[in-house]
Amino acid sequence: MLTTTESPAAKSPGIIEMIREDIQTVFAKDPAARSTLEVLLCYPGLHAIWLHRLVHALWIRGFTLLARFLSHINRWLTGIEIHPGAKIGRRFFIDHGMGVVIGETAEIGDDVLMYKGVVLGGTTLEKKKRHPTIGNNVVIGSNAVILGDIKVHDDARIGSGAVVIRPVPAGATVVGVPGRIVRGPGEVAHRVDLDHAALPDPVAEALRVVVDSMESLELRIHRIEDTCSRLQGLKQEDLDALERIRQYINSDWLNANGATKEDTAVRVGSDMGQA
Repeated sequence: MLTTTESPAAKSPGIIEMIREDIQTVFAKDPAARSTLEVLLCYPGLHAIWLHRLVHALWIRGFTLLARFLSHINRWLTGIEIHPGAKIGRRFFIDHGMGVVIGETAEIGDDVLMYKGVVLGGTTLEKKKRHPTIGNNVVIGSNAVILGDIKVHDDARIGSGAVVIRPVPAGATVVGVPGRIVRGPGEVAHRVDLDHAALPDPVAEALRVVVDSMESLELRIHRIEDTCSRLQGLKQEDLDALERIRQYINSDWLNANGATKEDTAVRVGSDMGQA
């Protein structure tokens, strides 16, 4: 995974190049964008990222108070709270953005798409790495919460409202509270869209399996009840004939065919269930 500490330094893009990339990213990831002027004026996610790059430069040069104050102004202007210490890669896009919170030690890779209300939070009071590391080409759905010093690897998808507290493998999709992997690592599709309505629901899938099993059991019970009702209607001579057949199976036929009583019981029970 290419982290933000490596990507910007390795490529050393100029300010104009990064601004151009950010604008192109908006057009690539938001079909509502119509013109460059609209993007420049009406996208708080873009404004928040640009202001963060300024305050992060101040932060790493030791101007921590000024950086914190400017990040507070950034939060007031855009509704997006990004700590000056957070490390963000290239072509990062926050769609809508209101309520996004990114903690001090969070790291975000390149080509990440994040929707409104996302929280990259910490889980300890110790002054150490305590916020998530997000890989490249990750999509994080609205109101998702990712907590602690965990890694969300490249090409992962986090569904809306998920609470992620464990590392996420590359290419996996996570939904639910707490987050569960519903699509494991496999063929990685290099796409930026996240169809929230088409995400798997593991709870609904489990309930469907239970309902299918219940329906199968009910069918088998009905067959057994039908067989029992027909047996009750037999005359005594018919029951005697069945008893003789049973005795024959338990003795002569088994010995002649080399079968066991257990095999025959299973076979007869199956035949009666299908009768």
